Amino acid sequence: MKILLTGASGLVGHAAMQAALARGHEVLAVGRERRPVPPIAAAAGKKALTVQCDLADDGALDRLAFDYYPDVIINAAAVSNQAAAAAQPELAEKLNVALPRRLAQIAHHLSARLLHLSTDFVFDGSHGPYRSTDVPMPRNLYGQLKLMAEKEVLRFGSDFVVVLRITVVNGNSPMGTRGIHEKLFHTWAAGKTATLFTDEIRQPVSVLNVADVLTELAERPNLHGIFHWAGPDLLSRYEMGAAFLKHFNLPENLITPALAANTPDADQRPRKLELILPPLLGKLRAIPTPFIEQLDELSVPAACQAWYEKNRLTGSSPAAPKRLVQGKDF
Repeated sequence: MKILLTGASGLVGHAAMQAALARGHEVLAVGRERRPVPPIAAAAGKKALTVQCDLADDGALDRLAFDYYPDVIINAAAVSNQAAAAAQPELAEKLNVALPRRLAQIAHHLSARLLHLSTDFVFDGSHGPYRSTDVPMPRNLYGQLKLMAEKEVLRFGSDFVVVLRITVVNGNSPMGTRGIHEKLFHTWAAGKTATLFTDEIRQPVSVLNVADVLTELAERPNLHGIFHWAGPDLLSRYEMGAAFLKHFNLPENLITPALAANTPDADQRPRKLELILPPLLGKLRAIPTPFIEQLDELSVPAACQAWYEKNRLTGSSPAAPKRLVQGKDF
């Protein structure tokens, strides 16, 4: 199968690229403008092409897609959190709405399938858990743009589009800066304590698990529409941080608890986002990875390794992986 993958230099995109290659698919991996696509360690016989492209340039995107003629398009490119979307609303609109709309149009013309990543932030967190059929009510610009994208891609062909809503993603990124734990490590290495909220509850999901789900969905043309995928555990950001410290054998005083309800943008921050995973759960071979097992997938960012060796407590180091500052999103 030929897969065109956008966002290949990001956290989810890179993992999805590796998962697709491992299953024997051919991948055209597209990185965002002026951002390098990381090297691919493809198994012998697996084919991958890496390119850079301004994803806001419809002409460049069209040429790539029509020259490659994919069977499946996976869209993992986005401005991926509320802080970034608020800081660059024009770029966020281009990547989070205009890009998926154009990819849906391309998929329609090529008779290809489109797998589009969305977010639990389309819900306001005031009640739940949320089914895929519940009416979204986003609290902030990021959620609003992602909801607009869902409507756009489904408008061009709900029978060949999958919208996969996921939650906060846990894992190692290509550059060691995008994962939840990686951002915390860089905060600590800079000599800062991370203040983490105790009143924002999410279902952290393994990036490797999401990548497996995307690959399996690419292989399942009978599945289409809106689906939810998340980890099985409900945790606050503070609880996640505490688990990282314990796993990596680091001092407990590197994190401080706080309430998101006391922040100036409290009205834009959903408190509890819990997703109901059926009907997708049970239709796939993949199952959600428990948070305690997600920890075993994590590694210390290379840039923080010296700091880590100096500051970790005496005792055993965490097993090798198998495969914030207050007010900021992970």
